Amino acid sequence: MTFDATQRFDEIADWFENLSPQTLAQIDQVYAVQSTFIDPFNHVNERQHIQAVYHHMFKSLEQPRFTIIRKIVSNNQACMVWRFTFSLRKRLFDIEGSTVFELNDQGLIVLHRDYWDTSRELYEHIPVLGLLFKRLRLALSTSEKKTPEGVYKSR
Repeated sequence: MTFDATQRFDEIADWFENLSPQTLAQIDQVYAVQSTFIDPFNHVNERQHIQAVYHHMFKSLEQPRFTIIRKIVSNNQACMVWRFTFSLRKRLFDIEGSTVFELNDQGLIVLHRDYWDTSRELYEHIPVLGLLFKRLRLALSTSEKKTPEGVYKSR
């Protein structure tokens, strides 16, 4: 490894926090040509396809923005916890999730894997479908005393 991993992941976090249609052009400074991106909706390989995912995000969502909350770095790997806010059809969404990254020897991302709860963070906010997902989550919960949000209260 020919780079300071903590500093490099700080730079990557900064890129995500400032990601815009204009800064997307700098993707070659962040992702390797041969890289993989996985989230609940996409599984793509190669930088050009990852760029297309972000391009679609900017085309489909209003004011998408990432805020990095925490970073855990270990050699060429890191986990970042983030908030992703955006509007869709005049409705504000605030999603929490995390990403596991792996860098190559040049400090470019070769693996980007997002983890977030699509049911609670997205589907439960959709009329009719949301009610079904909330009821399913409550039915599968192990709690004895449940609040409407599905969080249990201890005795």
